[in-house]
This record gives sequence, C-alpha cells and structure tokens, in this order.
Amino acid sequence: MVMGSLREETQVVVIGSGPGGYVAALRLADLGKDVLLVEKRNRPGGTCLLEGCIPSKSLIHAVEVKKHTLGAEDFGLSFGEMKIDTDKLRNWTDEIVSGLSNGIKGLLKRRGVTVIEGHARFTSPTSLALEGGEVSGIDFEQAVIATGSSLNRLPEGIVPSVWSSADALRLPSVPGSLLVVGGGYIGLEMGLVYQGLGSEVSVVEFFPRLLMGADQDLVDIMVKQVDERLHEVLLESRVQSISETGGDAGNGFDVEIEHNGETITRHYDQVLVAIGRRPNTDDIGLETTKAVVDERGHIVTDEQCRTAEPNVFAIGDAAQGMMLAHKASREGKVAAEVIASETSPEHEGAVFDNRAIPAVVFTDPEIAWTGLTEREAEEQGIQINVGKFPLAALGRARTLGRTDGLVKVIAEPDTGLVLGVGIVGPLASELIAEGTLAVEMGATLHDLMVTIHPHPTLSEAIMEAAEVAAGEGVHVNPPRKVR
Repeated sequence: MVMGSLREETQVVVIGSGPGGYVAALRLADLGKDVLLVEKRNRPGGTCLLEGCIPSKSLIHAVEVKKHTLGAEDFGLSFGEMKIDTDKLRNWTDEIVSGLSNGIKGLLKRRGVTVIEGHARFTSPTSLALEGGEVSGIDFEQAVIATGSSLNRLPEGIVPSVWSSADALRLPSVPGSLLVVGGGYIGLEMGLVYQGLGSEVSVVEFFPRLLMGADQDLVDIMVKQVDERLHEVLLESRVQSISETGGDAGNGFDVEIEHNGETITRHYDQVLVAIGRRPNTDDIGLETTKAVVDERGHIVTDEQCRTAEPNVFAIGDAAQGMMLAHKASREGKVAAEVIASETSPEHEGAVFDNRAIPAVVFTDPEIAWTGLTEREAEEQGIQINVGKFPLAALGRARTLGRTDGLVKVIAEPDTGLVLGVGIVGPLASELIAEGTLAVEMGATLHDLMVTIHPHPTLSEAIMEAAEVAAGEGVHVNPPRKVR
C-alpha cells in the first residue's frame, strides 16, 4: 500500500474527535448514517481529554485532597508528613486520560464509525484532502467541522522554553517559583495546582481583575481565599519581556513587567503563559467552500449548526459561542439530527436553542454560573431581582468547614422567571446543573422554592437563594423596615 494513495467515500465525514466530534459521529451512526471520523492525533478525545479538562481536573483533585488533609487539623484529625510523588501523580493522570480515550475508541468501533488518521483540508464543498495517513482524500455528502481550538500563539520575543498550559499539565518539574501570565480560568487553575505542589506562584493579569467573565461578587470570594496562597497578583499589568538566564544550564527567567506606570523586574524559576485559545480554522481549506469566519476565526453558523455551505456544519470551539466541551457535545447532537432529518422526518426541527450554557472555574473555591449574569443584566439594561444566600448560614457548609461562598438566583421581577444562577463555593461545578435546568425549563422562583431539597445538603442554598429573591427568605434576616 502506498502512503496517501487511497480515497474514501462516505455519507458524513466528521473532522475532529473531541467532545463535539466524537459525539456527533456516534449520534450519526445511531441514526443510520455511514460515518468517517478524521483525527490528526493518534488517539481520540481532543484537547479537553488529552491536554485540557481531564488532566487538569485530575491534578486539581490531588491538590484539593492535600489541602483538605492538612486542614483536617482544625477539627481534630492530624496525619504524618505530607509527601508528593510527582512521577506517580503524572502516571495516575496519564492512566485516566488513556482509559477514557480507549473508551471512546471502543464506542466508535462498536457503532461502526471508521476512524482515519490525518490532517484534513477541504478541496471543495464535497471533498477533503488528507495529510499524514494512508488515505489521500475523502468524498462526502455532508461534513461536520469539529476541529476544536489551540493555545494562542506566544507573542514575538517570548523565549520558547516558557511553559504553555499543555506543558504544565505534563508535570515536567515543580519549580521553586512560577509566574503565571494570564488571570483567566486556565492560568488560575494551573497556578493553584503548582502552588499546591509546592511552588511559590505569582500571577500577572492585563485586566483590572481576575476572571473578567464572571460576576464580581463571586470572584471576590474566590480571590480572598486565593490571595492567601499566591505570592503576588499584579493586576492591570503587562509582561514586556521574558529572558532566560544562566545559558544552557537554565537558571530561570528574568521578566520585565509594566505595573502602575513603571517597569519592574522579577526573577522566576519558570514561567507559564496562559493567554487563551484560538479556533483551529485557519488551515482546513475553508476558502474552497462558502463557509464564513468571523474576526476571531470562528465559523459562522445558524441555529442548526449549518454554515453558509448548506452541507457543511461546524460545532464546538471551531464555531461561534462559548468555547466549552459541553456546548460542543450538545451541538454535535444537534448537527447529527439535522443531517439525519433529511431522511428521518422524526428529527426535523432539531436546533441549538439552549437558553443556558453553564460555565465552571475549578479554583478552590469553585465558581460556576449559568444563564444571565448580573453584569450582563446591567450591560443590557435588564431589570432583575437577585437573591443571595451565604454558605455561612447553611448547615451542611458548616459541617464541611467550607462557609466561604454564596449562591445567588437572578429572576425577572414581575413573573419570578429564573434568568440565571451563580455559585461560589465547594462543589459549585455539581450544583450549577440545577440552575441550568431551571433556566432551560423556564422555572420560576416558586418552582425552586417548593421543590423539596434534601437536608442537610449544599443544594439547599439554591432553594434558600430563590426564597430571598422572592422576598420570603427564612434563614436570613428580613430587610429592615423603614418607619
């Protein structure tokens, strides 16, 4: 067989095997379509599984176990010396990733989805050329672009030996001091991982506060806790230069930072640059189709995930909208059902019309929000009622020794329609699903209030916050009456 000498034909080709692509392929196969899945890596899962969500959450969990173990002395439990085996931690994380990736392989195989390795480029609206594999091209009827995203390129002049978040997840070492450039969720999550492993961590952020996308009151609670663990946080600051010191031996980095109108110089053993992600749409031959990209490189789609080329769909980070794995998975199912509806009328009307897409930051404490935020309501001039319930007033939070947080419910004043939910505190990532369901189903404050929540649990805080928003809070002091 000559490398790159074969062409394949299929009904649907899916480009990319991340949480959008492999879900789309599985759903298409379930709906009776002949599916080829193209992946340029040697295993499926995409960035989220291979070098993002899953490995980072594995490390975050390990660090949280350490933190909670050390904190157990507060209620009478003490242990011997804490030791960290980074090799074992790295292997444990790798095993999790491999197990999940192999699970995806098994699902694809059992559904009859053919997986082809290679980098795909459109050569027309119905054909692809492939590089790096045994297949030279694919002819298809429909295509789903699920190419995901990549880390933003480092600015010119940045030495290549600094870490990206993908580098940091591989645990190459635990530096004595670490500078994290970027105060978004990636930078904070990874910074706290390395702080937990023993590094002295500093953060430089260009904007006036951390996590600009979240409401200030949620972030403030997290920052109060994080400030105690971070060495230095420089807001409204910009890295001007990074130079490696010590020649080939590598003795760290000198970093010039613009802060408060002055240039300051700091030395760090390692630097981690976490400055966001960009869609992988600039090298896939879109110019041979009618598909349109916006100024940030995201493909423009309609509510059916269809591009301007009628037979070509785009989902996940490659398309517009929030760059989140769970959004990609939902879009993958929508695109599959739209494609199948051409021959299966029962799937007609499939659209991506979700009212809420939850966002989670896995700091400690966690932050999660869904639906409308207070910041967005203010920017859009939307009148809202807000009910906030502090975890300090919640029995379960006290039994956990975790009263550092709150839950808030945002509602429409006249109808009580739930518009959004925000949470900061332990297990916010798990609790936010109830808020998302409430927004999605058009629930009201009354619906949340009369739903019996088990006691004692953290979930009660959602019910309590709804009561506060409705002016019926039982476990908070009533508003002071004006005589």
